[in-house]
Amino acid sequence: MKRSLSLVCVMITSFGLTAMAQTSHSVPNAPGMGGSHEKIAVIMFQAAVARTNEGQRDFQNLEKKFAPKNEQLKQESDQIKTLQKSLQADAKTLTPEQRQEKVSEIQDKEKILQQQVEDARSDFQNEMGSAFNGLAQKVGAVMTAYAQQHGYSIVLDASSAQSPVLWASPTTDITKAVIAAYNQKSGVPAPPPPAPTPGAPGK
Repeated sequence: MKRSLSLVCVMITSFGLTAMAQTSHSVPNAPGMGGSHEKIAVIMFQAAVARTNEGQRDFQNLEKKFAPKNEQLKQESDQIKTLQKSLQADAKTLTPEQRQEKVSEIQDKEKILQQQVEDARSDFQNEMGSAFNGLAQKVGAVMTAYAQQHGYSIVLDASSAQSPVLWASPTTDITKAVIAAYNQKSGVPAPPPPAPTPGAPGK
């Protein structure tokens, strides 16, 4: 079984958490974006949503919800590995028919496990996507209010590779400020550090 259930890695990637490490972006004064009098800000919006206390809490809760399924799949993967080792150890003593029977059994189990992994990953992504989108709407409202209060004419999202942001001074980045503003409004406390994630099948 070569595939593995790496649900957490999939969602962290989609969340854009690594984007928070980018500390220096900038916004060129492009045509159609206003003259030099325009006050422009940039935000790593996906990271802002994920880094709110509420976002971290929801992610940890979802991770806990799927932990039993993840453990179940790991156990099934370990069983397949045991069967594979047994087949290799007994290869010289098995008849061709016995060997083929064991090979077929392993292949059937691998197909079932692969489908279970894909189903679990899909379920995780769907639930995470739904939670993220709902939270993004609320964070977006706070971002808009923050921008208006501080006199920004334009806020550019620097999260995606298609972003028009090529370079920006750190002073234009309002990501941390929006996170702080949302945390204050939501009243959700910072969650405790997540527990170590159990190993995934296939590793």
